[in-house]
Amino acid sequence: MSDKEQDIDLIVNHPKKALFNLSIPTIISLAFTMIYFIIDGIWVSGVGPNALAAVGFVTPLFTALAGFSNSLGSGANSLISRCIGAEQYENAENSAVHGIMLSVILTIVLTVGLLIILKPMFLMMGAEKVIEETMAYGNIIVGGIFTIFIPIMMSAIFRSQGDIKRATYPLVLAAAINLVLDPIFIYTLGWGVAGAAFATALAAMIASTPMFYWMFIKNDGFLKINMRSYKTNLKIYKEILVVAIPVSLEQFSISFIFVLFNYWISLLSGTVAVAAFTAAWRLVALGNTPVSAIGMSALTVGGVAYGAQNLVNLKTALNYGIKLAMVFSVLIVSLLFIFADPLSWMFSFSQNSSVLAPPIADSLRILCFFTLLMPFGVLSCNIFQSMGKGTYSLLIIIVRAIVLEVLFAYLFAFVLGWGLSGIYWGMVVGMAVGSVMGYLFINYYLNKHKGYFKII
Repeated sequence: MSDKEQDIDLIVNHPKKALFNLSIPTIISLAFTMIYFIIDGIWVSGVGPNALAAVGFVTPLFTALAGFSNSLGSGANSLISRCIGAEQYENAENSAVHGIMLSVILTIVLTVGLLIILKPMFLMMGAEKVIEETMAYGNIIVGGIFTIFIPIMMSAIFRSQGDIKRATYPLVLAAAINLVLDPIFIYTLGWGVAGAAFATALAAMIASTPMFYWMFIKNDGFLKINMRSYKTNLKIYKEILVVAIPVSLEQFSISFIFVLFNYWISLLSGTVAVAAFTAAWRLVALGNTPVSAIGMSALTVGGVAYGAQNLVNLKTALNYGIKLAMVFSVLIVSLLFIFADPLSWMFSFSQNSSVLAPPIADSLRILCFFTLLMPFGVLSCNIFQSMGKGTYSLLIIIVRAIVLEVLFAYLFAFVLGWGLSGIYWGMVVGMAVGSVMGYLFINYYLNKHKGYFKII
C-alpha cells in the first residue's frame, strides 16, 4: 500500500487516529499563521497607535476574505471527502478541479469590486481619523486577494485526501518569510503600515509555489488534478456552494459583529481602545487555532464517514474532536490569563505605543475566556459542513454571534453600564451559550436522521 493509499485508509477506517494526525500539523501551521499576524501587529504598533488602529479597521475585511476563501475550501473539502468515502474517486478529482476554477473566478471579481468601494467602506466603519493609514494597508491586502484564495483552496484539496503535510507546510513557510520581511519593509525601507501589507502578500505568494508544483507539475497525490480536462459541471459548483455560501455568510456575520464592536469600542473609549482590542484579539485568535485546526480536520474525517454512511465514525469525529479541542482550550485560557501583562508588552515596546499595555492586558484577561467552550460550537458547525448541511452550520453561527454575542454585549455594556468590559464579557457569554446550543442541536439532528446511515 502506497503512502497516499495509507492516508486514505486512515481517514476511512481509523477516525480517532486520523483526526489526531490531521490536527497536530494543522494546529502548528495555523499557529504559525497567527503568529505572523501577531508579529505583524507588534511591528506595526511600533509605528504608533494610529497605524495599529488602521490595521484594526482592515482586520474585519481581511477576516472576511480569509473566511470566504476558507468557506470555498470547506465546500470543496466536504464534497471531495464525501466522494472518497463513497469510493467515487473520479468525481472527487473533478470536484477538486472545479474548486480551483471557482477560486480563480471569485478572486478576480472580488479584487475589482473591493478596490472600487474600499474607501467609502472604511469611512462608514469610522476610520476617518486614520483613513490614510487604513487605505495604505487595505489597498495592498485587497490587491493580494489571489495569495489568499488559491493557496487555501489547494490546501483544502490536499487535506481532503489526508495529505496533511502538503496542506500545512507552505503555511508555516509563509509565516517564516513574513517574520523576516516585516521589519525590512516597515522600518528599513520606511514603508510603514503599507510595508506590513506588502510583506504579508509577498510571503504568501512565495510560500504557495511548492503547492503549485506538487499539484500541477509533480501531480503524484491520491487524486490526479488535470486542469486541461476541465468541463463545466454546474451541479459540482452547486454542491461546493451549498456548503461554501452558508460558511462564508458565517464569516461575514462574524466580521460584521467585529465592525460593530469596533464602533462601540471607539464610541466608549476612542481609537486607543480599538488598537488595544485589535492586539488582544490577535492573541485570542492565536489561542483559538487548535480548536479551528481540529474542526478543519473533523471536516475531512466527518465527510468521509458521511459519504460511507457510517454514523459511528461521524460521531467519533464530533465527540473525540471536542474532547481533544477542550484540552487545548483549557490550557490556552490559563496561559493567556496568567501571562496577560507580559504578552501585552509585545505591543507596547516603543515610546509611541507604550500607552497600549494596560488596556491590552485588561482586555485579554476577559477575552481569553471566549475560547473556553468554543469547541462545542466549532466542531458542531464543521460536522454539519462535512455532511453538506452548511445551512445548519450557518444557523448555529447566526444564533451564537449575531444574536447572542451582540445581545449580551449591548446588554452588559450599555443597559447595565459596564462599559468596555461589558462588550468583552458579552462576547464571552454569547460564545459559551451559543456553542452549547449548537452541540445539542447537532445531536438532535443525528438522532433524528439515523435512517440514512448503514453503520450506526
